[in-house]
Amino acid sequence: MSKTITPSTYVRNLNHGMFRKLADFLDPQEDWKKIAVNIQKPSGEPRYNQFHLRRFEQQAAIGKSPTSELLYDWGTTNCTVGDLVDILVQNQLLSSASLLLPGFPVDAVKEAPVAIRDSQEAQTIPVGRTVESYAPDSTTQPEEEDFDGQGFSRFSFQELRKLTCNFDERPVSKGGNKLGEGGFGVVYRACIDKKVVAVKKLTMISDLSLEELKLQFKQEIQAMKMLKHENLVEMIGFSYDGDHPCLVFDYMSNGSLLDRLACLDGTPPLPWSKRCSIAVGTARGIEYLHTNHHIHRDIKSGNILLDKMFVAKISDFGLSRASAKLTSTVMTETIVGTTAYMSPEALRGEITPKSDIFSFGVVLLEIISGHPPVDENRDPKFLVSWKDEIEDEEISLEEFVDKKIKDWDFSSVENMYFLASQCLNERKNKRPEMKEVHEQLEDIQATPS
Repeated sequence: MSKTITPSTYVRNLNHGMFRKLADFLDPQEDWKKIAVNIQKPSGEPRYNQFHLRRFEQQAAIGKSPTSELLYDWGTTNCTVGDLVDILVQNQLLSSASLLLPGFPVDAVKEAPVAIRDSQEAQTIPVGRTVESYAPDSTTQPEEEDFDGQGFSRFSFQELRKLTCNFDERPVSKGGNKLGEGGFGVVYRACIDKKVVAVKKLTMISDLSLEELKLQFKQEIQAMKMLKHENLVEMIGFSYDGDHPCLVFDYMSNGSLLDRLACLDGTPPLPWSKRCSIAVGTARGIEYLHTNHHIHRDIKSGNILLDKMFVAKISDFGLSRASAKLTSTVMTETIVGTTAYMSPEALRGEITPKSDIFSFGVVLLEIISGHPPVDENRDPKFLVSWKDEIEDEEISLEEFVDKKIKDWDFSSVENMYFLASQCLNERKNKRPEMKEVHEQLEDIQATPS
């Protein structure tokens, strides 16, 4: 007969069946991450950093539960069910809290205030309210009457359907129209007035409502209206009258940095000089965003597109946020982005320009190594973890460099790696500003090979 669970019950004493039930609630949407980032050491520092989170993620790849593994590990510290329930309630995971303590008065705790501190002042925000609404922000959902798409061409959905051959899903390399998949949508090749363009058809994903999809669409248009720079992809127009909102962009004939580093479709390897140029252009684009009080939130090699001259163009602004005070840290209940590129604070739901810098540090590692950010068949699985391998002298920097590069020199590679390491500092305030990153990359580019 199982013992009654009380707030003072040690988590380590919960039976396997309870762990499995909690996993059923917390694994599907990766809500276990919300627990992990709220667990603290006695000193008040976070117990788990990004590398721990990625190790827990790896459990799913081998058929285990990240939730169970997290609770097994945390349970070794004599934490109690009361501690766990407090964290669950703070994150509005009330079903899981009620599973542990069925009679627990969660409604009484639901409105308990939680302090969110930015660099200016502390704000007290009720749990259960959207934290973002308290933050200085200019990308809250626009009202329908404010959305006019002024400055862009309007297309009908049927027109774009025809231009993309009914959104032909076959890859362009096989005679179709599909160029790839970006954030919240699939990208197709089309031709408008004899000009090749890229059409992104936004699609529903399992954990995104129709209203949230529309918000991503409107945010991307609003961002592209405000932001114009040689290192940002240029938007041409949109469609809003059909089953799927669509965005139309300039066509980038050399695809993404991710694909070119992988030499997809038999393309030649990028020489070191070109990689340096791409790094500089991307840094210049991110610096422009930050200078204009904008945070991208999904910097990755797949979102760095290359035109016919291999000029870097940052794309995919569906997750971006504009903040009135870029120095502030804004909290959000929705953790978004691509995990392999996410900083520790981004995994906690913070929105800060420093997270873009961390993500760019991962991109620099990709540029040096030619490896993708994550590979299930690689050990370590996450590219960012290779930094530890190099620092622990498990592998040398020379071994880390992409074997396909022929024109590299150790000094410039070492300088770029050192800069990447600075960007990847777990403490966000220790990372350099984007202006400094850009300047250092220009110095590296100017170094003769």
